[in-house]
Amino acid sequence: MNRPAPVSSRLPDFTWDTLDAAAATAAAHPDGLINLSMGTPVDPVPALIRQALADASNAPGYPLTAGTPALRDAIAAWVARACGAGVDGLGVLPTIGSKELVAWLPTLLGVGPGDVVVVPSIAYPTYEDGARLAGATTVRTDSLTALGPDSRVRLVWVNSPGNPTGRVLPARHLRKVVDWARERGAVVASDECYLPLGWDAEPVSVLSPEVCGGSYAGVLAVHSLSKRSNLAGYRAGFVAGDPALVAELLKIRKHAGMIVPAPVQAAMVAALGDQAHADAQRERYRARREKLYAAFTGAGFTVEHSEAGLYLWMTRDEDCWDTVDWLARRGILVAAGVFYGPAGARHVRVALTESDEHVEAVAGRLAQL
Repeated sequence: MNRPAPVSSRLPDFTWDTLDAAAATAAAHPDGLINLSMGTPVDPVPALIRQALADASNAPGYPLTAGTPALRDAIAAWVARACGAGVDGLGVLPTIGSKELVAWLPTLLGVGPGDVVVVPSIAYPTYEDGARLAGATTVRTDSLTALGPDSRVRLVWVNSPGNPTGRVLPARHLRKVVDWARERGAVVASDECYLPLGWDAEPVSVLSPEVCGGSYAGVLAVHSLSKRSNLAGYRAGFVAGDPALVAELLKIRKHAGMIVPAPVQAAMVAALGDQAHADAQRERYRARREKLYAAFTGAGFTVEHSEAGLYLWMTRDEDCWDTVDWLARRGILVAAGVFYGPAGARHVRVALTESDEHVEAVAGRLAQL
């Protein structure tokens, strides 16, 4: 009997597993491992969010896939404030974190074999993973003119501020992408998880009128509370934009059981309604960024882009694995640039998410060179 190939055969090895050897080297450092690779939040979940979760913990019934009315209102209000969007005609939907939606969006949109998904040349790996799961073809490019009149393009991913580069795309560039996609009937999905973290540039949302022209047709913005509110462990995200596309996603997610747990929905309402904790967390990251930037440039690294977001994108003008190993011998673990595409082969990504104590220790270790 010929069995179909397992779905996992469409995917590469899990990105972070390839760092195991470097992690072991870094862990052998006399003063221990400092992990700047994955970008996992380490600061506490704010008390008001934990309280909201606890207060909603007696939840024996099934939650709403669409989100409670309070959550939908909270998402719409936050998008209006943070993205400059109008709430009229805006579709919103909570998701189980943002990675889940990124991975399954091509499938949920009906993208499949013969279709093309466009991703940035240096990009979060899950964009391509999602295309692979759907059986579609991925094209890496930062210039849509290189695609020509290709009618097979069904989905275009943009990411600003970018992961891993921290690059901010100007509104005029995003507007060109939206116009290009609309002319061809393609969907633009904008990963905006780092939108609140502009440092040397001010990020703009695809939902801003100067980008989408006041219409959400064919446009989706993906957001997460993982970094803004330290809720990576809660799996709290949402998508906003074209109400027809959001309605289609909702229909499928109802059948598939893709539901954010009720206590997490309540916690999201609290998180989205409070700006003070987000401002405090942003300040922590700003201070860590300044220290790490100075420490790495002082050690001879060149930082490129990185004007926003949660990472420093840097190079020593050598193969990225040589840089990973060089830092691992000093007990510092970073992400290899090649994780994000061939164009990142001479770069590494450094996260700002370690504790203040560990950030100080990184500076100390690099200063000993």
